[in-house]
Formats: sequence, structure tokens, C-alpha cells
Amino acid sequence: MFVISSAIILAFSVWAMAMPGNAASTMHAVVEWIATNLGWFYVLTVTLVILFVVWVALSKEGGVRLGPDHSRPQYRLFTWVAMLFAAGVGIDMLFYSVTGPITQYIAPPSGSGQTPEAAQDAVVWTMFHYGVAGWAMYALLGMAMGYFAYRWGMPLSIRAALYPLLGKRVRGAIGDTIDIFALVGTVFGVATSMGIGVVLLNVGFATLFGLEQGLGLQIALVVVAVVMTIAACTSGVDKGIRLISELNLWSAGALLLYILVTGHTSFVLNATVENIGRFVATLPGRTLQTFAYEEGGSSWMAVWTLFFWAFWLAWGPFVGLFLARISRGRTLREFVIAAITAPVLCDLLIVAIFGNSALYEVMHGNMDFATLAMESPEQGWYALLEKFPGAPFLIGLATLSGLLFYLTSANSGAMVMSNFSSSIPDPGQDGAKWLRIFWAVLTAVLTVAMLMAGGVTTMEYATLIFALPVTVIAYLVMASFSKALRMERAEREGRVLRSRSTAATGGAVPERSWRQRLAGLRSYPSKKSVALFMERTVEPALRDVALELTQQGYEASLVTAAGEGTGIPTHTLVVSMDEYRSFHYQVAAVAAPVPMFGGRVNQEEDVYYRLEVFTQTGSEGYDLMGVTRQQVIDDVLDRYEAHLGFLAYSAEHSAASMLTPPVDLTTGQVPSVPLDGEPEKAPA
Repeated sequence: MFVISSAIILAFSVWAMAMPGNAASTMHAVVEWIATNLGWFYVLTVTLVILFVVWVALSKEGGVRLGPDHSRPQYRLFTWVAMLFAAGVGIDMLFYSVTGPITQYIAPPSGSGQTPEAAQDAVVWTMFHYGVAGWAMYALLGMAMGYFAYRWGMPLSIRAALYPLLGKRVRGAIGDTIDIFALVGTVFGVATSMGIGVVLLNVGFATLFGLEQGLGLQIALVVVAVVMTIAACTSGVDKGIRLISELNLWSAGALLLYILVTGHTSFVLNATVENIGRFVATLPGRTLQTFAYEEGGSSWMAVWTLFFWAFWLAWGPFVGLFLARISRGRTLREFVIAAITAPVLCDLLIVAIFGNSALYEVMHGNMDFATLAMESPEQGWYALLEKFPGAPFLIGLATLSGLLFYLTSANSGAMVMSNFSSSIPDPGQDGAKWLRIFWAVLTAVLTVAMLMAGGVTTMEYATLIFALPVTVIAYLVMASFSKALRMERAEREGRVLRSRSTAATGGAVPERSWRQRLAGLRSYPSKKSVALFMERTVEPALRDVALELTQQGYEASLVTAAGEGTGIPTHTLVVSMDEYRSFHYQVAAVAAPVPMFGGRVNQEEDVYYRLEVFTQTGSEGYDLMGVTRQQVIDDVLDRYEAHLGFLAYSAEHSAASMLTPPVDLTTGQVPSVPLDGEPEKAPA
């Protein structure tokens, strides 16, 4: 996959550099055909994606977490939203926030230009192109990849999200092909954003430092950005990318506030309120709009709506994987709602403030500015900034903000590309540093190639073409993830089919005596006592059950592995179910802080240890410490009955009962190879 993807991108780059005219004309012809014949397909795909993610968020399965049931978010809300925003919003939005509204006002897709009706829709069209559609695509791929990575311990990749649909074939040529399409589309999407970014920053640096604008300065900016990207992306998510994301949000906020306060404040605020209302009211109609009855409608669609839909599709795997990478522990509902509201609102504010400020100039007779913004969008954006007080300061702040937008996308892209092209067992880890450097450099080469072959227009064409296979991936992911959610529903509903359900609801272990319960309230056992209890009570109980199951003809095994972080061995009872999902009952030691209340007596340590029960979907939330051997056996049988109830419900409702290979959720690995290299089975 790494070799083929690199070869495709390198071959395209060489072609665009060696024969720029031929590359531009060929891509133009392909885009014309796509716009005329497949425009409806892009529109329909985006519409279905929006409906699907909203359905997931509102369904009962919206409470399912991207990870085990006991997992909680890694990042605080502000940092998470900042990273959401910065990863999915590129510098291209600044580029189009001025030229888009002015173009739709002067030459709208339908009706006459420079009219009140055209003005009402001018900013709304750009809002629409940067609104819900793109973030719905990010949410779809992000929640699918995150679900299978963190809840089922599979790699953080597109192919893993298709396991319920394709089965073991995802590990072969089919899976490689899918990941190649996703990776190539991602590289072209990021390269397009980088290309648009250097075209814009080229003007800013030339204005600030008196440099000569042109291809030479653009290439120099690409080289400098690659160096900064390598420095940032090799530091990982928790350092470079996180810091740049938060700086990005603050600088963008400062830029918007300055323009709003020093500009035509009342007009911009009035227009923004009207824009948002019109955006919400007309969203369904615009989403399905194809301009089939307008002369030249397909050409307008190709340049605007279809380009943006292709852009979001190409960016989907990239941003989706990055969002999944930072969203472990979030619920599906929280993930989707945050993705299609908080960043979208930021997008709408940026477009409204810049767009209405530009529109005010044009509506008051500044047609030279309108012409400049339409013919040279990067010049038009900076020309708008020059009209505000303290223009040199504002241009410097805007260039800094644009640079942060640019670096965030480049950093995130390099990290995600390295993940796509690596075999990473732990979804919490990233690709090798050398691989991130390789993709940063190769993306820069592709960016330079497309700049030489025609600049922004060529980038738009390439994005529209290479996003086409990603539309197919979107349909496959929706079909696959819907099967996973049916399985989640089956597991939940199947629990009611068993007679004893106390443990399944997270309560106390069945038949625990009142003295045991009271003693447990004041007990904060040490690692040594927990390890001893595991050895003398839990492990023999599980071995007895495994032995009895084996003697009765079941395929049962007891797997022992080292406990991560505690050093106390974990024991997992596995009962294979042929083509159905295996039964897992795992007991693992978990460190917990000693509370400052409830009978803390002479406690010298700040940490105590619990023996928690884990199933394939995470911790069940209760502690086995202090129970008897018989009570452990009873709890295993209760959970086994619950599993049979789940399988019965699955069979009755035709829901999938096995989606992935058996997974040890405390390590993310398949629990079939303990320390000695072979599964430890109870003797027959």
C-alpha cells in the first residue's frame, strides 16, 4: 500500500511538472465529464451521509462510546473542540471567504446579479459550502474508524471499519485497494489546501517583507512550511499539533473580533443573523440542488458545489482519522453533535464576517475591488484587510492566522498519512517519525507540481477527480457501520433474555453477603493482596469453569497475560462459538485513587487496586475483590447466560453477532497468545 500510493502520487507529480499544459487540459476534460454525468451522484452521496450521521446521533446507539464502556475522554472540551476545528478547517476557507460571496453576488447560479436577491444568497452559498456537509463526512469516517479501533481493538484505518461488511477480505487485496484510494485522496486533498494556502500567504509575505510575488516565493513557502511541519508533527499530537490547534483558534478569534469591531459592525451583525437564518431555512433545498434546469448549471456546480463536496470527500479519511485519534472515550452522539455544530458555527462566523465585510464594499460601488477578488482571490482577501484601520498590524495578524491554519492541516495530514500507511497494533500510537517526514515531503512535491501545472484551478480539478473513489468508500462505511450498530442493539436487548441480570447492570456481584459488602466499602487493598487474591481465588475459579466446559464438549480456554501497568496477571476465559462471537470473561487489576471519604483509615498509599470484570465491550464496573470462589463461578455463569441471550436475540433479528476477531480490550490485542506463546487451555 505504501509503495503503490507513493508511486501514484510521484507519477502524477512528475507528469504535472514535465507536461503542465497536458496535465491541465486532461484534468479539465475529465472534470467536465464528471460534472455533466456524475454531479447528481456527489450531491446524493453528501445528502445520505448527512442523514446517516444525524440518525446515528439520535438513535439509542448514540450512547455507545468510542472505546470500552468505562473509557472517558482524553482531552478537555476546549482543547478537543479546538483540535476538531483546526484539523477540519484549512486556510482555503480564508481564500474563499471573500471571493465566494462576491462571485455569487456578481454572477449567481440563477437569477440576475447585483440584486437584493443575489445579495441575500451570496454569503449563504459560501456558508453552505463550508457547512454541515463536510463535517458530516468527517463525522462518518471518524466515528466508524474510532469505534472499531477503540471498542474492538482493530487498527485505526478505513479497512478496519469495513470488517463487518467484507470480513477477512479486508486483510487482502480488497483492503489494500480501499486504503490506497483513501490515502491518495487524502494526499491530494491536503496538497490542494496547501497549494491554496501558499498562494494566499505568498501575498501576505510579499506585502509584509517587500518580497516579489510569484511561483518562486510560493515554492519557498512550501519548503519553509515542510521544515516547520516536520518539527511539529514529529513531536506528536499532545505537543506540536495540540499547541498549534489552540493558537490557531485564538488567532482566528482575534482576527475576527478586530474586523468586526473596526469595520461596519452593525451591517455585518445584521447580515450575519439573516445569513444564519437563511442558511438553516434553505439547507434541505440547497443540499439537493443540482441546477438541472439552469443553462450552464453543470459548469457552476463543477466550480463550486461539486468541488467542495469532492474536497470534503478527499479530506474525509484524513480528518476522520485525526478526529478519531483525539476522541477516544466520547459517545457517538457527543462526537457527531460536536462535529456538526461547534466547528460549523466557527466556519459560519468566519465566512459571514469576511464575506459581509467584502460585500459591503461591492454594494457601495467598489467594483474594482470586486473584479480583483474574482480574478485574483488571494489579492482580493488582502485588499479587504487594507481597508481597515491599522492595516499593517491586521495583515500581520491575518498572515499569522493563515500560517497556523496551513501548518495545522499539514501537521495533521502528515501524521494521518503515516498512520494510513503503517501497521499499528495500538490505535493510540502514530506512524514512525521517518514516515511522517516522508509524507510531508511528498505532499509538498505534489503541491509544487500542481502549482506549476496551473495553480488553484488545477488543484480543484485534481481534487474532484481523486475524490470519486472515496464516495464509494463512504457508502461501504455506512453499510458496515449500520451492521455494527445493529449488533450493539442486539447485545443490549439480548440482556433481558436472561433471568439473572444484577452483574450485567453494573451492580454488586450476585449473592454477595451484607458483611462482604460492608467490608468492601472500607477496603483499599494493596497490589500484593490483590495479586494474592487473584492467584488463590479468581484464577482457580476460572480454571474450574474452563475445565468443566471442556469436559462438557465446549471449546473453552483460559488465557493468562501480563497486566499492563500493574504487573498483576490478567486471566481471560474464552468460549469459542464457531461463526458467532466468542464469550469473553476477563478479570484484570485496575489501579484507582483512594477516596478522601468513606472510612479511610491509616491509608499510607494514594492508590489501591480493584479486580474488575471485562467483556468485549469494556469494564462492567464492579470489583471481585473479597468474594468467594463460588461467587466468581456464579458470576461467570450469569455472564455466559447473558451472552447466550445476546446470541439468541441476534439470530432472531438477523443482527451480526461477531464483527471482529476476539480482542483483549485491556491491551487491544487478540487474547490468544500469552507470554509463553500459546493459549493456556484448561486440561481436558
